[in-house]
Amino acid sequence: MAPAPWDSVPSDDTFFVLITGANSGIGFGIGERIIDEYLLTRPLSSHIVVIPTTRSAKKSRETVLGLRRHTAKFAETSKPLRSRAGPAYNPRDTTRRVHILSVQLDLCSLPTIYKAADDLAKGPLSTPDHDGPGSDSFTPLVDVKIPRLNAVIFNAGIGGFTGLVWSKIAHNFLTEGFIQATTWPTFKGADAGYTARPVPKDESSVGEIWCANVFGHYLFARQLIPLLSRLPSSSLPPGRIIWESSVEGDWDSFSLDDFQGTRTPQGYESSKRLTDVLCLTAHLPAAKPYVAGYLQPPAAAMTPPRIYLIHPGVVLTTIFPLNAFMFFWYRVVLYLARWLGSPWHNITPYNGAAAASWLALREQAELDAAGAESVKWGSATDRAGCSRVKMTEVEGWGWDGRVASRDEDTVTGVLRRAVGRKNRMPDVTEDKRIEFEALGAQCWREMERLRAEWEGKMGK
Repeated sequence: MAPAPWDSVPSDDTFFVLITGANSGIGFGIGERIIDEYLLTRPLSSHIVVIPTTRSAKKSRETVLGLRRHTAKFAETSKPLRSRAGPAYNPRDTTRRVHILSVQLDLCSLPTIYKAADDLAKGPLSTPDHDGPGSDSFTPLVDVKIPRLNAVIFNAGIGGFTGLVWSKIAHNFLTEGFIQATTWPTFKGADAGYTARPVPKDESSVGEIWCANVFGHYLFARQLIPLLSRLPSSSLPPGRIIWESSVEGDWDSFSLDDFQGTRTPQGYESSKRLTDVLCLTAHLPAAKPYVAGYLQPPAAAMTPPRIYLIHPGVVLTTIFPLNAFMFFWYRVVLYLARWLGSPWHNITPYNGAAAASWLALREQAELDAAGAESVKWGSATDRAGCSRVKMTEVEGWGWDGRVASRDEDTVTGVLRRAVGRKNRMPDVTEDKRIEFEALGAQCWREMERLRAEWEGKMGK
């Protein structure tokens, strides 16, 4: 394989991040934001390698070109970058430290999941358009290999929404209020009946939404463990598996019975609730027997990756299908909700990427001090649209798995716990917290059973 630009750079000054579903929307915004914040906070000699996954070679090429355009513009216009480098600043010195690769991944197809993981682990990888437009400002990458992954961000997913249920709109707004109805709407129509066949030659099927949002990522992460694990002698922190959930994760739509037989969770809110439960209980004693096997590194002495949980707030994307007229008014409604005081209406994908970028780039000591594994971290904004990262309450778990009052705040403004709280959210009790941990163990056990079943079908 060819030498890579980062081969001669100390490992502490290189960063490898993979983002699923990054060709548009929040995933593309995560790519943009991580590049910007990395360049602003790391040494001027450091390199970042961003690996967006898409479902086709065409989308990969378009994504690489889009992120390159963003990087070139940021390098040219960023005053902080110019200030750090001094009068001799050359934007090309910056763009040549940003490398963008891509792999194809369909989370509803097990063969592509294993192939993508194999390509990442063994290579070779090349930039889809290493000699295309704008390539002279970037270092060409042909037949290179990545040594590790610092973070993977699981953003890809399917909403399954079909539009508005007009009969429910007035009731939702009148009973819950404007901000609540636009944060936790009950008037979105959805079709949860579609299924997928993860193994083409096998007749077994699963819920398409569940497979794309949860199970596909679950299998993909398992195959990436060697790239996310660390040797005892390494100065690098453990790799980070960052799952993206939703501010809407719905307790009522999820049941452990959905795992039984051939019926699997299919609804969007249900899949996000399952994501919450899996991530927030991954470090707890009850789930440890299952999680340890799932995260087991290639060698016993290696340090396995950590699991974290985020959500992007409310973002204006095409995951919710609306015609141009309704899309315009949808935008107006979201801005109005922000101006009325909602912390969750980020609206732009770049603002919605705040929590993902924060968790990916922060020092490990800072995350450990914040108890980051026990929190659902949300992207938030104030009325002016300035980004924040905010703890999010989860039913049955609270803000961080502790029985605590919402009045125990040490923060102000939009970061206060009472700001953006769902109506009638019950306070967590010790009994509810114990039930949540037990549910997490049950979910981990069932996910491991399903992993073994489907890997058997693949002959793995």
